[in-house]
Amino acid sequence: MDYFTKFAVPHPSPAIYASVVAIILTMLGIIGVLTYYKKWGYLWREWLTTVDHKRIGIMYLISALLMLFRGGADAIMMRAQTAVPENTLLDAQHYNEIFTTHGTVMLIFMAMPFIYALMNFVVPLQIGARDVAFPRLNALSFWLFFMGAMLFNISFVIGGSPDAGWSAYFPLAGNEFSPSVGTNYYALALQISGLGTLISGINFITTILKMRAPGITLMKMPMFTWSAFVTNVIVVFAFPVLTVALIMMTMDRLFGTHFFASTNGGMDMLWANLFWVWGHPEVYILVLPAFGVYSEIISTFARRNLYGYKSMVASMVIISLLSFLVWTHHFFTMGQGALTNSIFSITTMAIAVPTGIKIFNWLFTLWRGKIVFTVPMLYSLGFIPIFLIGGVTGVMLGMSAADYQYHNTMFLVAHFHYVIIPGVVFAMIAGLTYWWPKMFGFMLHERIGKWAFWVIAISFNVAFFPMFLSGLDGQARRMYTYSESTGFGPLNFISFIGALGLLVGFVLLVYNMYWSIRFAPRNIEADPWDARSLEWATHNPVPAYNFAITPQTHSIEAFWDAKKKGRCLFPGTYKKIHMRNNSGAPFILSCIFFVWGFAFVFSVWNVVILATIGIFICLSHRSFEQDDGYYISVEEIEETENRLRGAIK
Repeated sequence: MDYFTKFAVPHPSPAIYASVVAIILTMLGIIGVLTYYKKWGYLWREWLTTVDHKRIGIMYLISALLMLFRGGADAIMMRAQTAVPENTLLDAQHYNEIFTTHGTVMLIFMAMPFIYALMNFVVPLQIGARDVAFPRLNALSFWLFFMGAMLFNISFVIGGSPDAGWSAYFPLAGNEFSPSVGTNYYALALQISGLGTLISGINFITTILKMRAPGITLMKMPMFTWSAFVTNVIVVFAFPVLTVALIMMTMDRLFGTHFFASTNGGMDMLWANLFWVWGHPEVYILVLPAFGVYSEIISTFARRNLYGYKSMVASMVIISLLSFLVWTHHFFTMGQGALTNSIFSITTMAIAVPTGIKIFNWLFTLWRGKIVFTVPMLYSLGFIPIFLIGGVTGVMLGMSAADYQYHNTMFLVAHFHYVIIPGVVFAMIAGLTYWWPKMFGFMLHERIGKWAFWVIAISFNVAFFPMFLSGLDGQARRMYTYSESTGFGPLNFISFIGALGLLVGFVLLVYNMYWSIRFAPRNIEADPWDARSLEWATHNPVPAYNFAITPQTHSIEAFWDAKKKGRCLFPGTYKKIHMRNNSGAPFILSCIFFVWGFAFVFSVWNVVILATIGIFICLSHRSFEQDDGYYISVEEIEETENRLRGAIK
C-alpha cells in the first residue's frame, strides 16, 4: 500500500469533511485568540511546562470533558443508525469504526483522565503534601496520555479509525481482516497513553506511602485517598500486561510475527486472555475511585461520619485482589470447558460481596442523617439504585450457562453502561461539582446543576433500559442494521430519544460551567460544603504551595474535628517553602512520542529511528539536569495568605 493510499481520508463523506473543517477553524481560532491577546508566553510558562499537581489535574479535567463529547458524538451516531430498521445513515464499515472508537475513547481517554484529574488535585491536599512525589514525572504522565489521545483521534481523518471493537479481538484485528492502519493507531495510541498511566500509578503509590502529613496513618486516610491508593496498585500490576499485549499486536501487524494468528503456531485466544487480564481490573480502576468520591460526598451531606470505615477499606482491598481472578467471564462462550467456566463464575459472583458491603455502608451512613440534597449528593443518591441494576444484571451474566443467552446481545451493552455511567460518570460529575470551589475559587450554579442531574439521570434510563428488553428478545450487539420484522425498532427508537436527552444534560453541564465562570460570586467561604477532609482546610482556590504550614492531624475527620473540637491543624510559624521549577522537557518528550507513534502507524521507518533517537536524547539530558527549584519567602507567604483571606471576607 503506497503512502497516498495510507494517508487518505477513510470516509470521504460530507460529515467527515465538515469535521475536518470545524477542527481546522477551531485551531485557527485558538491560535488567533492567543496571538491577539499575547498569551503564548503565559500558556508556555503557566500550563504547558507546569509541574503543579493542581494545574495538571485541571488539564486532565479539560481533556476528559473534550473526550466526553468526542465519544458522545459517536454514541449519538450509533443510536441514530439503529433508531429505525434498515437505516442507511452509516454503512457497515463506518459503524464498526464508530463503535470501536466510542468504547476506546470513553474508557481510556475520558474516564481515565477524569479519574486522574480528581486524584491529581485532591490526593496531595488530603494527605497534607505540597505536591506528588515526582512532579516532573507527573507532568510527563499527563502529556503522554494527551499525545496518545490525540494520536488516536486523528485516525478518523487520516488513514481510518480502528474497526475491530474496543477489545480488538484477533483474528479480526489482524492484517487479514483489518488491512487499514486503524488498528495500528489503536496499538500505538494505547501504548503511549498507557505508559503515562503506569507512571502515574507508581507516582501516586509513592506519594501516598511517603508524603503523608504528621498524624495521617494509613487507617486515618480519607476514603478517596484510600481508593486512589488501591486503584494505583491495580494499575501497576495490570498495565504491564496491556503493554506486552500491545507490543505483540504491533509485531504481528507490522513485522509479520504470529503471536495471535490462527495459523503458524499462533493463538488468537492468547490475545483475549492478555487483554482481559488487564481489561477486567481496568473496570475496577475506573469504579474504585468513584467509590471513594461517593464516600466523601455522602458522609459530608448526610452530616455523619462514614459508617464502617475499616470494612470499606477491607472491601476495596478484596475487590482489588478478586479483580485479577474474574477475567475469563468475558469469554464464557468461547469453549474453555465446564470446570474453568464454573470456577470463574464463582469468583465473578464473589466479587459482588465486597461491593455490596460498600452499598450497605453508604445506606447506613444515610440512616438518620441530616441529608442535604446538593448537586453532588443527588448524583451520589442516584448512583445507588442505578448501579444496583447494573450489579444484579452482572450476576446474571456471571452465570456461565445463562451467559450463552446474554453474551452477544444488547443485554450485555445495557449491563455495562448501567455499571460504568453511574459508577464513573455520575461520580466524576459529583466530584467535580464538590471540589470545584477548591479548584477555581467559586461555586457552580446549584439550580442549573440540578436540572442537569435530572435530565441526565432520566435520559440515561430511557437510553439504556430498553436494551435489556431488546437483548432478551435476541438483538445482537455490534449489529449496524436490522429488518423491520424483528420488532426491535420501537425499543431502539426510545434509546435514541434517551441519547438525545443525555446530550441535552451534558450541554447543561457545560452551560453551568460557562454561567458560573461569568457570574458566580468569588467571595465564598473556605469550606462551602461544611466538609470533613483535610483538603478543605486550605483556601479557595488553593495557593501554589497548598499549605502555608504543614498540617498535623488527629483523626480520620481531620477538618471536621478541627472545626468542632477546636484542634489546631497548623502548629508553628511560617517558614520559606521549597518549590519545583517548571519544565518543558515532559511536553517536548511527549511531542516526540507523538511523532514516533504516528510514524510507526504508517511504517515510516526513517522517522521512527529519528524519533527514537530524540527520545533517548531527551531522557539522557534529563538524567544530567539539575533542578534546585526555588523558595517562596516568608514575606510572600504572608502576603498571599492575607490576600486570600481578604478575598474570602
